[in-house]
Amino acid sequence: MDHMDFREIGKLISEDRLSLEYLWKRRGNTVCPSCSFSEFYFHQRWRVRCKGCKRDYWPLQGTRFSLLRISPLQWLALIKLFELSASARKASQEVHLNYKTSLRSYDILRRILVEELARNDEVLKGELEADEAYFGGKRKGNRGRGAGGKTIVYGILERGGKVSVNIVQDVSAESLMTKTVKRVRRGSIVYTDKWRGYDSLMFCGY
Repeated sequence: MDHMDFREIGKLISEDRLSLEYLWKRRGNTVCPSCSFSEFYFHQRWRVRCKGCKRDYWPLQGTRFSLLRISPLQWLALIKLFELSASARKASQEVHLNYKTSLRSYDILRRILVEELARNDEVLKGELEADEAYFGGKRKGNRGRGAGGKTIVYGILERGGKVSVNIVQDVSAESLMTKTVKRVRRGSIVYTDKWRGYDSLMFCGY
């Protein structure tokens, strides 16, 4: 794609103020940590001020978005590009960030997504698919399983239903079975590839 069309988010990324207000309203728990007052106003670029004690805050403080010091406008643009499955390199060009920052932002968004999905503790059942995905790390050397410096995300998809995703340290049978047993009802049919880490499924009631 030669040019990314941002019409879907319109005015939200037309200026920092609107982007900031959008993210602020959706972060939840917007109470002043100093005086517990719940009303704020936008004081200056990228800052809000408590109407009670008059303290200023970075609106995204305490969230994963604060791990990168980029503008709310850039964050919303990156979220949209991430949703459209644009590569981190493409995102760096569209949002005018260096590649390392763009890559880091994508890692943060993946972790936020994993955390949101992990909050759903509903048990999966029926016919399911299980697999892992590898993100980040250097491209030199091994790819996929065995590659160093990568974040491993383990996903279980209920066909026609919900999905469970978790970050795991490795793809050993112990790690994969621990996550599976917690989320999948015994007796369910689980489709996987031939990775030996899944061999224990049949001995765990699947």
